[in-house]
Amino acid sequence: MQTDTETPGFNRLLFIITLLAGTFTMSISQSSLSTAYPTLMKFFNIPASSVQWLTTGFMLIMCVMMPVSPWLLSNMNFKSLFLFVLALFDIGTLVIYLAPNFPVMLIGRALEAVGVGILFPSFQVVLLRITPEKQRGSVMGAAGLVMGSALAVGPIISGIVLHYMTWQGLFLVFMVIITIILLLATVFIQNVMPLKPTKLDMISVICLVGFIGILYVINLAGQTGVNWTNAMIILLISVLAVTWFVVRQFKLETPLLNLRVLKTFNFDLAVLLTGASYIALIVVTIIFPLYYQTVLGVSPFISGMALVPGAVFLSILNPLTGKLADRVGFKVVMLIGMTMIVIGWGLLALLYRQNSLVLMMILAALIEGGNAFVMMPAVTLGANSLPDDLISHGTAVITTTRQILGSTGVMVATLVLANSSAHFIKLGFTDKLANLGGFHTVFFTFFIIEVVGLFIALLLRDTKERQAE
Repeated sequence: MQTDTETPGFNRLLFIITLLAGTFTMSISQSSLSTAYPTLMKFFNIPASSVQWLTTGFMLIMCVMMPVSPWLLSNMNFKSLFLFVLALFDIGTLVIYLAPNFPVMLIGRALEAVGVGILFPSFQVVLLRITPEKQRGSVMGAAGLVMGSALAVGPIISGIVLHYMTWQGLFLVFMVIITIILLLATVFIQNVMPLKPTKLDMISVICLVGFIGILYVINLAGQTGVNWTNAMIILLISVLAVTWFVVRQFKLETPLLNLRVLKTFNFDLAVLLTGASYIALIVVTIIFPLYYQTVLGVSPFISGMALVPGAVFLSILNPLTGKLADRVGFKVVMLIGMTMIVIGWGLLALLYRQNSLVLMMILAALIEGGNAFVMMPAVTLGANSLPDDLISHGTAVITTTRQILGSTGVMVATLVLANSSAHFIKLGFTDKLANLGGFHTVFFTFFIIEVVGLFIALLLRDTKERQAE
């Protein structure tokens, strides 16, 4: 089937710019609300345990939608799909802007999450589709710039907007930008994916809800007043649903998500590596501002601005690491990145004292810079390890796994911080010293996780070596 990339009117540069602009704006929404939590708690008169569902619920819905993206790409013209995703996000943002109460705000947030969950795997597949394999590292470096820097600058932009406007103003900004991109997309976005119509397996879609149940129960850990009998029932049903989803994908002739990609060992390593780097990045953007405020005593605005150097460093490195991967190979680049991440968390684990704001900013930049060498190069290496007809499924597997691991990482960091701080308080430490001890427990925990990631990077086989053989 002919696609619009083969027609004279296709402008590849403007197509990519429009695609990445939409993805960047929607990606910012994933991490931007953490700065607004205190304001929203006061406005709606709700506790912190309720307001955090604006982020947790967002991630859970994304995890369900991501595996559906390969089916949508095969059964829906990409231009129509992209316009639908932008429109859905726009409508969700409007619902939030007009929300008279918190439940309505959650509905708007859910609509946003559906759009983001569809787009995140899809835009990477499209970029890989329209780019020759030798240039994929450079193009996916730009994609990494969008994914990584958007996640890092979300709290920064939120802090600036909230400094001058109400919380509704934050969503007004998103709505205006997405509307502009929607208009540009009608002109510059083309149908670049070949259609292969298949029947949607609703049983597989229903089983995907099991991911929500698993992450929901994980999120309950450390909370008080939890009915653990009900929670264990939910967990058991959820695990069974996910297990049946996996088994069913191997039995179906046209699976919703082709898990046969997991039979490629190099691809499996790439999946784990992109997850390890994403965990490091998202935990930094959430835990470090808490450290700045609770240990160093700075304002929320300053804690947001302290993330700027790391975000800038990440943004500068992402396109460069892609080009470097094209020249010297992906394994070398990812080993450099994982080493940077391990050194950053290692220094945090070893320096058992109150660190200065400047030192924390330097270490955050080191960890975020390491992410630029790992996350998108891992996606590209994973795609290069697969035949073209499985790239959409492989990318969906990587993105879904990364999101699940990232969500779990945030939950683990929050749980370790809360329980460890409470333990130090019981031992007679002051609140400040207890918080400091809690943070260092978090730092040591993620140092161990990233050491495992470095070991995984050592097992990689470069695609150049595979092709030479």
